[in-house]
Amino acid sequence: MLKVLSGKEVVAALNEQTAAAVEALKAQGINPQLAIVRLGEREDDMSYERGAIKRCEGVGVRASCVTLPGEASTEDLLEIIRQLNEDPTVHGVLVLRPLPSQIDDELIRKELDVRKDIDGITDSANAGVFTGKGESFVPCTPHACMEILDHFGIDVAGKKAVVIGRSLVVGKPAAMMLLDRNATVVIAHSRTKDLPTVVRDADVVIACVGRAKMIGVEYLRAGQVVIDVGINVDENGSLIGDVDFAAAADIVEAITPVPGGVGTVTTSVLVKHVVQAAERTLIQ
Repeated sequence: MLKVLSGKEVVAALNEQTAAAVEALKAQGINPQLAIVRLGEREDDMSYERGAIKRCEGVGVRASCVTLPGEASTEDLLEIIRQLNEDPTVHGVLVLRPLPSQIDDELIRKELDVRKDIDGITDSANAGVFTGKGESFVPCTPHACMEILDHFGIDVAGKKAVVIGRSLVVGKPAAMMLLDRNATVVIAHSRTKDLPTVVRDADVVIACVGRAKMIGVEYLRAGQVVIDVGINVDENGSLIGDVDFAAAADIVEAITPVPGGVGTVTTSVLVKHVVQAAERTLIQ
């Protein structure tokens, strides 16, 4: 029988843990705070911003927003980042991306204090994913994938895992995190020969390719655990994943839904990182 790996269940557990950590910090005079930086008024950015603020409020974390016009310059944004880096009341900074084309993304990533980079966008954070060392945070989305596996007791040690996608945002860090858990990992992508066979051979599949319903029956087999990271919009305006859920439901052992899966957990992981950043100030 298919097991649907509901993000709602994972979120409830994470929020309970995070709220308890927030209370412990407040007892020591520390109020965890997230600063969200947004350029322009893209609806997807504003939607994520609203979701992050709501999740923060639900566990007692403060959230503030800094907005700049869409035509702001790189220097305008750099100045905001510098101010937030120096503000001791701000523990985590989330820069909503992708940034407008006139912004030098690399300069922004270099300027952000790695201790406040709670979404893992800096080069130091990326290095930390591969070394397993440092004070950086891993990107929230692959961390959410691991939280889902942990919550449902899915042990990947010794198993074959395939990550379909090789971005620094999801694919590569997810592969490293699986490797740290002693999975045997393949990073597959658009140029992988005989991709369906490669994916079908895996015990655990993380789909983060960004193509709606790309992963169909020819990629799947019985017994697989599938984590669908994809967020796509179909012709009816509905959110769908990279995996054909209806087709997978008759084949695989377990799968995350879209919506209601990885994306739901990602925001809770973001808030968890803010609280962890605040906790680290106690030992600095």
